[in-house]
Amino acid sequence: MARWCWSVSRPDADPVTALFPPQDRDWSMPSGVPLTPLAAERVAREAASYSFAPSARSMSMDWHLPPERQLDGKQIERWGERLGEALVLKRQAEVKALERGIKPEGPLNTPELMVLGMDGGRVQTREKDAKTQSRWRENKVLSITSYLPGDGKDKPPKKLVSTYVATMENAQAFGPMVALEAYRRGLWQVPVVLNISDGGAWIDPLSELHKLVDVRILDFHHADERLFEVARALKGKETPEARELGEALESLLYNGHVEQIITWMKNQATSLGPPLPTDGPTHAREVLRCNIGYFEKYKPYMRYDEYRAKGWPIGSGNVEAGVKCFNKRVKGTDQFWSREGVEAIMALRTLWMCQDQRWDRYWTSRPAYTPKLAA
Repeated sequence: MARWCWSVSRPDADPVTALFPPQDRDWSMPSGVPLTPLAAERVAREAASYSFAPSARSMSMDWHLPPERQLDGKQIERWGERLGEALVLKRQAEVKALERGIKPEGPLNTPELMVLGMDGGRVQTREKDAKTQSRWRENKVLSITSYLPGDGKDKPPKKLVSTYVATMENAQAFGPMVALEAYRRGLWQVPVVLNISDGGAWIDPLSELHKLVDVRILDFHHADERLFEVARALKGKETPEARELGEALESLLYNGHVEQIITWMKNQATSLGPPLPTDGPTHAREVLRCNIGYFEKYKPYMRYDEYRAKGWPIGSGNVEAGVKCFNKRVKGTDQFWSREGVEAIMALRTLWMCQDQRWDRYWTSRPAYTPKLAA
């Protein structure tokens, strides 16, 4: 019988300690998490993937627990958060070590191209913000993805392996976590490192502070959507004329003619006259004003024809997909998190989502798998 199964010899035993014999000392388990190693991994996987109540029901069914001894969501929440807290503490220790010059070991083989992306998701907390009275907070997400470059013609770049970091901390605290993961992925050994992200105000200062990348690229799709916004403002929402104009501007952007786009928008703005105080955010004059500034600011990062000729990707889909994966676990409108609780669960989900076998290595190498032998 598997060691996490119910103890039939002790029907009156406590359901927690009978189901999961305490191994705190011998298995080096976190205090307050009386789980065997295999059970701990299962709890961590469920907590990283699903809400606590469905996870409890699923494990109760799998382990054939009688009705009076069913697990509940609060149990899984407590265990999951404790297991995640161990990962958070481990990350904090590694960041402090990096600050002392102790770097994590990088991969044996480094790829030709690495792409870093940063973005923000949303989490609903139990406490309201004192200023905004909103429960919603931003979590910050990093993706680092290795690539085989394309040939600049018919062969597109090939995505290899993605890993992630997610936290509720601010950009200042997030930066060292990004640097830590960059060293772990061997970014300083990679010939070319790109930062493909949107125009978030905190992204470029963080990247420049830690000297993470060689080339900054503004995500093509964010810039492209702004051109369709301009087209709709000028030609009417969802009209054939707006779609035709948007596609023409998109082609110019794709082929690197950003200066031509800016000149065209300025001419359109001149013909409409200066913005008025009564203009709303969707008025053509206001839309043009905002986007002229946007394209002038990010023009150095929009050389999409040059990037494609080198076989590089131009979209930030990796980090956006990562944000969606974290949101899927922690963003539900019926989920209200403590800051410490969501940090712990995001740490577990990070471990689960990384594509470099990090999950397997963690659970097969942690101290809990080396029990003390009896004398």
